[in-house]
Amino acid sequence: MQNVAMHGKFIWCELMTDDVDSAGRFYSSLTGWRVQELPIDNGPSYHVFEAGDGENRSAVGGMMVFPPELKGRLPPNWTGYVAVNDVDETARAFEPAGGVVQRAPEDIPGVGRFAVVADPHGAVLCIMTPIPPQNPPTLLQPGAAGTVGWNELYADDAEEALDFYAQQFGWKKHHEVDMGAMGIYYIFALNEVPLGGIMKKPSGASGACWRYYFVVEGLDAAMRRIKALQGELLSEPMPVPGGSWILHARDPQGAWFALTSSQR
Repeated sequence: MQNVAMHGKFIWCELMTDDVDSAGRFYSSLTGWRVQELPIDNGPSYHVFEAGDGENRSAVGGMMVFPPELKGRLPPNWTGYVAVNDVDETARAFEPAGGVVQRAPEDIPGVGRFAVVADPHGAVLCIMTPIPPQNPPTLLQPGAAGTVGWNELYADDAEEALDFYAQQFGWKKHHEVDMGAMGIYYIFALNEVPLGGIMKKPSGASGACWRYYFVVEGLDAAMRRIKALQGELLSEPMPVPGGSWILHARDPQGAWFALTSSQR
């Protein structure tokens, strides 16, 4: 059954790393996430990050060790999942539009059907048609601590990237922000709800890629935790339009991430 309301929404964020134990301790100490291990038959366990308290606890992301075929080929990284009505149909549409299907659609038993795709500039996403759970969990409010608060694309050409994703997911330009020498920052939305931003990749970026912002309560305190946990700060806290603050960092294994908060 198609769910038009879900098509184009970010529904999951996944860390692929070479040390799940160390990464789990880092992120749980930094964001307050609880790490739940899910044993997998004939394979390494999958780990789920949960945010919130008590009955309001909700899964917000996951973590897995590199599969053998990718070990040593990629650095630790975060990847977002976008819900689509039909994974096979969406994957077929990527290549004629200039994208690439990096992993053909396949089923995850009990979870859904997914594929790994890249846009014409090389930025990677996963697309998924999830199996609706029998007992849907209570979702945390957008912007709650521990949730993924923003999805950001560094593109070779921001306007071209926005046009591509509009075709694939139905995203629309919500508004734009002139960042001077850094170019135009395009806020994209689904059904008028902003999901993230697209900008021309900075000169220091190695290639087009997606970045994910996790919500915390206060960036100064989070910054101190990153240092104490042996992470690497890539920026100081910066104010952004709308009254929020952001910073960029790497975890001890090398995965790039960002934090956002309504207070410094």
